Amino acid sequence: MQKAVSITHNGMQLRGMEHIPEGEKLPAVVLFHGFTGNKLEPHRLFLKISRALERKGFASFRFDFLGSGESDGDFENMTVSKEVDEARTIFNYVKAHPRVDESQIVVLGLSMGGLIASLLAGELQKQVERLILMAPAGTIKASMEARREATPYIESQDAYDHAGNLVGSAFNDDLKTIDVWNRAASYQGKVLLIHGTKDQAVPYEVSNLYIEKCYGDQATLHTIHEGDHTFNSYYWEKEVIETIVDFVEL
Repeated sequence: MQKAVSITHNGMQLRGMEHIPEGEKLPAVVLFHGFTGNKLEPHRLFLKISRALERKGFASFRFDFLGSGESDGDFENMTVSKEVDEARTIFNYVKAHPRVDESQIVVLGLSMGGLIASLLAGELQKQVERLILMAPAGTIKASMEARREATPYIESQDAYDHAGNLVGSAFNDDLKTIDVWNRAASYQGKVLLIHGTKDQAVPYEVSNLYIEKCYGDQATLHTIHEGDHTFNSYYWEKEVIETIVDFVEL
């Protein structure tokens, strides 16, 4: 069953969808969207993942972060640290859900959501049974610095205009405080990385960096040949979903 849900974080509403199949004490997957994304993601990818998981007996939960999609807040107030806090609130909601087995919660993230997922898993450690990172933006600090000169700055808002999405200066300041590799490396469970070899937004090599600097032999990298950042073809999407389902069913 698919149902709209809302939970409170710092007095604001995080709005999302939960997919709950038949049964009790279900394994669950929590999905975190990317930068400027939402709980659907391009070509309804997150919805399709959730429905595929539901058919296999997995509950799933996908929320808009504050300032994104239908949740409260303004995008210009978003930072990575704030989204990690929101992700923790979402995880705790899932963990306490009466239909979920708290020992079988998988965390999944796409792009910056992958970065959020890796930082959350590093913090929660054994509370996360498995981790799935799709084109994870582990080098977002360098990417944002490289784009800054080409991104219009709006002085009255103290924010940068990323294609109509205002990104506050606090976002870049926050990135300077985050040691991605050290924090992510605290997670010791199984990890699946999925990355397109022609990703123009987050280079394919970033997934290799996660393996080299954080996960080593506990990680498996599945490459989507010629795939782009959000797997924008029927066949790429199909391969991504099948790979996710195979991993969580192991």
